[in-house]
Amino acid sequence: MEFVSKDNKVIQIINEKLLPFVRKIDEEAFYPVEFMKEIGLSGYFTSVTKKETPIRLKEITLIEETAEYCMTSAFLLWCHLATLASVRLSNNPYIKNELLPILERGEAFGGTGLSNALKYYAGLEPVRLKAERIAGGYKISGSLTNVSNLGNNHWIVILASVSHRQRVVSIIPVKLDGLVMERKTHFVGLNGSATYSCNFHNVFVPDKWIITKEADEFIKQVLPVLALYQIPLGLGVSKASIKTILNFHPNDVEVYKHLEPQPDELIKDIESIRDTTYKHAKVSDLSIILKDVLLTRLEIAKLTPRVVHVDMLYSGGKAYLNGNDSFRRLRKSYFLQNLSPTVKQLELLFY
Repeated sequence: MEFVSKDNKVIQIINEKLLPFVRKIDEEAFYPVEFMKEIGLSGYFTSVTKKETPIRLKEITLIEETAEYCMTSAFLLWCHLATLASVRLSNNPYIKNELLPILERGEAFGGTGLSNALKYYAGLEPVRLKAERIAGGYKISGSLTNVSNLGNNHWIVILASVSHRQRVVSIIPVKLDGLVMERKTHFVGLNGSATYSCNFHNVFVPDKWIITKEADEFIKQVLPVLALYQIPLGLGVSKASIKTILNFHPNDVEVYKHLEPQPDELIKDIESIRDTTYKHAKVSDLSIILKDVLLTRLEIAKLTPRVVHVDMLYSGGKAYLNGNDSFRRLRKSYFLQNLSPTVKQLELLFY
């Protein structure tokens, strides 16, 4: 069973730079920097075509194929690609001409601190960062609870409130006076995601790092991209679980035929969501189909735990041992429900 033609180069990188470290990523909070670098060196972050559709198709396929083997690493790709999506929307010459090429070559990586922004625009919480306009830039104060894909040579995309009428979006390096970061590793999954709490104490952000001073309009453009790129996280994990299920099912059909849902039903659901996702990616202006994208995002967040649950049932006792792939997928599948926009946010929107 194959849902997509494999990119042989991506699979080679996964086999060489990722698979030997999957358990270490999960159990020891290992950050797969060599995998990330190799993806960048191989050109998977570049936007040289300048056309949005082929860029999107390449990037969501990359996330999907990686998630089939390691959701943590696929999430790191999402973080970096979300950063790139944000930077590409900027008209700031420094960001477009100096910083973007570095990020696209994988010489530096980005984490997105926009979870608070998405919750703010959903009406769920206030903006956590405050910006004060000063000569040459802004002073930023406040805190962000969880920002992933951070390290010594990383940048963060953040939103800060200047006033009740204006918010700005900027991208900043992690090594700044006044920025205090604390690593967080006590998660049930995704410990290798290089997640930190970030506390800002009058951090100076020069104008050359400002992505936009019109954050409200910016969010309308970037939100559908961020949501779309989260869907292949669930697709990849679901595909991996289906493969495990199909390895067991033919061996004792009489036993497994009583388990619901059956593999054929799950495969049909995965294929339907995947087809819809790739159709979304071909729409030039995603903001027009934002609700459709968010609905598909909600559907995969609900489907993935169902598929992984059946995976656990088919795998039996071996799935309850530490290091087992089915159990690893089970733990990580719930992350998709709590990644902004969360299931709670999406349910509020649709129901």
